Amino acid sequence: MTEVVTEPSAAAPSARPRPARRGVGELTYRLDPEVVEARAALEPAWLAEDRRAGLEAFERLPIEPNQLYTGYVDLRGADLAGVRADAPDATIATDAIPNSPATAPESLGAWASFVEGTVAEVALSDDSRRSGVTIEPLGALVARDPETARRLLVPSSLPADDRLAQLSRAAWNQGVVVRVPDGVVLDAPIVVRWAVGEAGRAIHTRTIVELGRGAEAALVEELVASPGLLAGGQALFTGSTEVSLGDHARLGLASLQETGPDQVVFQQRRAELGEGAELHWALAQLGGRLVRSRVDNVLRGDRSSVEQVEIVFASGDQLHDLTSYTRHVGQDTTGQLLSKGALMDRARSFMKGLITIEKSAHGTDSYLGEFGMNLSKTARAVAIPSLEIDQPDCRRAAHSSSVGPIDETQLFYLESRGIPPDEARKFIVLGFLEPVVARVPLEDARDRLRAALEAKWAAGLAAPRSGGAAA
Repeated sequence: MTEVVTEPSAAAPSARPRPARRGVGELTYRLDPEVVEARAALEPAWLAEDRRAGLEAFERLPIEPNQLYTGYVDLRGADLAGVRADAPDATIATDAIPNSPATAPESLGAWASFVEGTVAEVALSDDSRRSGVTIEPLGALVARDPETARRLLVPSSLPADDRLAQLSRAAWNQGVVVRVPDGVVLDAPIVVRWAVGEAGRAIHTRTIVELGRGAEAALVEELVASPGLLAGGQALFTGSTEVSLGDHARLGLASLQETGPDQVVFQQRRAELGEGAELHWALAQLGGRLVRSRVDNVLRGDRSSVEQVEIVFASGDQLHDLTSYTRHVGQDTTGQLLSKGALMDRARSFMKGLITIEKSAHGTDSYLGEFGMNLSKTARAVAIPSLEIDQPDCRRAAHSSSVGPIDETQLFYLESRGIPPDEARKFIVLGFLEPVVARVPLEDARDRLRAALEAKWAAGLAAPRSGGAAA
């Protein structure tokens, strides 16, 4: 890979000094216990106790539970001392919406939209409605069918050792539940959109996805900046996605994170797979000031499989911290996990992954790859893939990683075919990130993601830099 460096112009501004690094466990956001209690007072006793258990764990746990990764935690970009979650009112526990959701556009199986934590729209297609598919705010499900809500939420499936996951458990102030019955195959995708970013506001969400035996669906999660958002202070979004796949169910889940430059994002995703179930993750991280993303996959059923691809395209002072845990429990399970980061300016990414193969997991086939592309001298990518193998009877257990600039042989090949240098670099970088784009199950979302990647590349070329050219 070759790195082409240009000298900054005399008028180029100097790099903005970073604030002093805080301690590993120092999170400036403070969750007010009175807000948690105010929510608990409006809810069933079992949910109130679950919130309190989450609050106790949040206050007790460190930010990073894995000692292998504590050297790669940096929260200095998150200035959340003035950020607060809204206190509940009497309607927050019910999230009243019409008994029958609106009809979704023909191209979608279901649709849910939230703006700054408020329900904007919930809709189902006629086919989805007839098939028994449901989509509704989590608070509405708690009020309408508390026993089903309790089954989905208690005991908590969120990682017990993760402080930020416990924050979502204790403080969630919005959520959505998607359920697909046994044997139902949805041809049209489900879309859930969160628009966030109002300065000083914390939005804590939970997304519950349950597919019955033999069900199939595709879901696109969009995390975008609120309409008309103005810069002026940081905001916090924490979101958990909790997936349960019945035997032989199949789910494709794509997430596109394109929030504003003052947004701090903490995401946790956990999936548990039954026998023969298939899960395909496609995760794209473009926006935000500081992003921590954790994915936990539990392949409990025999012959279950997961494919996970996550990309980062970062610029400026963005920091993306990605962690992936995959646990093989059942026999003959398969895991294919890939993380990629392309970094401009002073951007940084930490890509950390651990595959655990338990004693019961005979015949496992699992691979973890982590690859970073540094597009300036001051960008930094870190890759830490790991394996923990308690069952040697495996088809494959492997990992690989690399970090470096653009491959000079690829650049030479394209230029030798008459492609201008800047265009050649763009082709290489966008091709490097294409594995996620190609897996997004909604054409409009794919096109928008490709346009966003190209726009970010163009902005990177146009902006003056102190750390070298964009590529």
